[in-house]
Amino acid sequence: MSAERRAAGSGARPARPSHRAPGPPRQRRGCAPGVRAAPGLVARSPRARRPCARAPGAAARERSGCGTRSGVARAGAGAAASRRCRMAAEPPSSLSYRTTGSTCLHPLSELLGIPLDQVNFVACQLFALFAAFWFRIYLSPGKTSPDVRHAFATIFGIYFVIFCFGWYSVHLFVLVLMCYGIMVTASVSSIHRYSFFVAMGYLTICHISRIYIFHYGILTTDFSGPLMIVTQKITTLAFQVHDGLGRRAEDLSAEQHRLAVKVKPSFLQYLSYLLNFMSVIAGPCNNFKDYIAFIEGRHTHMKLLEVNWKQRGFQSLPEPSPTGAVIRKLYMTLVSLLLFLTLTKTFPVTCLVDDWFVHKANFLTRLCYLYIVMQASKPKYYFAWTLDWKSLKLCWSEP
Repeated sequence: MSAERRAAGSGARPARPSHRAPGPPRQRRGCAPGVRAAPGLVARSPRARRPCARAPGAAARERSGCGTRSGVARAGAGAAASRRCRMAAEPPSSLSYRTTGSTCLHPLSELLGIPLDQVNFVACQLFALFAAFWFRIYLSPGKTSPDVRHAFATIFGIYFVIFCFGWYSVHLFVLVLMCYGIMVTASVSSIHRYSFFVAMGYLTICHISRIYIFHYGILTTDFSGPLMIVTQKITTLAFQVHDGLGRRAEDLSAEQHRLAVKVKPSFLQYLSYLLNFMSVIAGPCNNFKDYIAFIEGRHTHMKLLEVNWKQRGFQSLPEPSPTGAVIRKLYMTLVSLLLFLTLTKTFPVTCLVDDWFVHKANFLTRLCYLYIVMQASKPKYYFAWTLDWKSLKLCWSEP
């Protein structure tokens, strides 16, 4: 039986003869002319697959990545790199929006061209100045109890921290609660050691994680400043409690004897000392006995005893006025701000990583420019510290 009959009997259709002229095999869609798709891959429509560049040879096909799985992987990596480049090329105004704190001042940040976390910081410092006026006038020791003053100082401080740092402020609260647990439970002979190691250890872990894990933060907000201030206060108070309860008076120096704390602070006093709005953002680190005397209205009497005015026939200090000191501090903050804005634009810190500066400038030039850049960055800290001292001065000069 012939092949045609066997095919007919089995139901298979006979193959039709091809009338096309002999030539190269048909190309699959998705590649440019002259480039065949790799066997085993399903051809995609032109819309789902970009046409590849002309690559007439096998090596060229491998480089172009057309029709191969490695080419698809390369295309994905290229797209990811493109997205990273676009993120790196974002304008500062869009990057300034990336903060863990409040975003209600974002329009002001875009208007001034200043990162949002810095705008939040300055806004809190200025608000603390006005809160100090209100605290001094309406919550003076003669009108309210110490507990009320402690509570309002703590509430304002917590609000400022959350406004500036958002969920990053959890680090601050966790450290405060852990160290208060040590203050309550640890023995007096070891309270200063435990507090020091826990506070410094937590601060070190936060610094290491920001540098080596998050590369100075996924977000721009830097919470290490308040964390360092709180660490100073925690260790200072722990050593002063140890001096007052765990050591003999004859073993203390005159300064240690004056600052020694004879009674462990309550939870409200501890929170108020560490988180009060006058020093929680940028300091200063004051002593616990001085702070309690200020809250209770005894700081003028302590100053009276310190300068021995009673021996000179005086029974009270003249009424202190903070106006002159505040005006001087305001002038210093304004000068510091103008110097910082001017010098940082004239001597940008980004020049330190410029290729020409790193590889071609001589050592003396690099050293001198580094010194100038570091000096230009100092007014920023003078601005913050002076502004915090100003609010503290307003509160501590009671009417």
